Amino acid sequence: MNLIIDIGNTRIKAGLFEQNSLKHFFVFETSSHDPEIVSPAVKGSSALIAADLFNKYAIDQCIVASVVDGMEPFTNQLKEKATILIFESTMPSPVKNLYQSTNTLGTDRFAAAIGGNSVFPNKNVLVIDAGTCIKYNFVNSNNEFLGGAISPGLQMRFNSLNTFTSRLPLIQVEEDFDSLIGSNTKESILSGVAIGIVAEVDGIIERYQHIYPDITVILTGGDTNFFEKRLKSRIFTDSFIILKGLNRVLEYTINEK
Repeated sequence: MNLIIDIGNTRIKAGLFEQNSLKHFFVFETSSHDPEIVSPAVKGSSALIAADLFNKYAIDQCIVASVVDGMEPFTNQLKEKATILIFESTMPSPVKNLYQSTNTLGTDRFAAAIGGNSVFPNKNVLVIDAGTCIKYNFVNSNNEFLGGAISPGLQMRFNSLNTFTSRLPLIQVEEDFDSLIGSNTKESILSGVAIGIVAEVDGIIERYQHIYPDITVILTGGDTNFFEKRLKSRIFTDSFIILKGLNRVLEYTINEK
């Protein structure tokens, strides 16, 4: 059984795979300011998390990807339990990486691209990861990762208006808000951020569709529900696309040995 761990800015997602099939899924809380990882379910340290998973399941190998620093205490605990592969965007993978600055390519972006390709091989695929940032990751029908785009995520946009101005309040998204013309400051921020960010994503999808009419769009990330009900374009949603990509890399690495 493969243990797949994706360490993000706010959460850890972990999955247990048997070959290409996801059998179990876990979410842990994390902080980029603290290398110790604490699970609400386990209520322990990184050592307890590792022990909890490895004691319950027959794990053969593990792959870890992280977009934050300071994860060594966590990965060191895992290394005591099994063979660990630390995923980097520069390593060999089943998708050819044509990104010009692979050293600065986020592991989550490349893993998402590989995951999209694993679900739709030999297809033009755009994976949109709507989380802290919105990341657009494109793989062409030749199974080549070309790159994409990065822009501020939904909450980051609300936060930035409050942080970088003197008087604008911090506003939270309202699920039922859909007014284009804000009649007060709160509504104006909601319109600018919530409606604006949907227009951005719709617009980028349309530009990809103009170049690649047969493109498949996959939406993932913490704000998937917000976008899914608002986007005009036909999309697939897959909360596990990054885990699927990492599992594919692990299987690819094992088979190449």
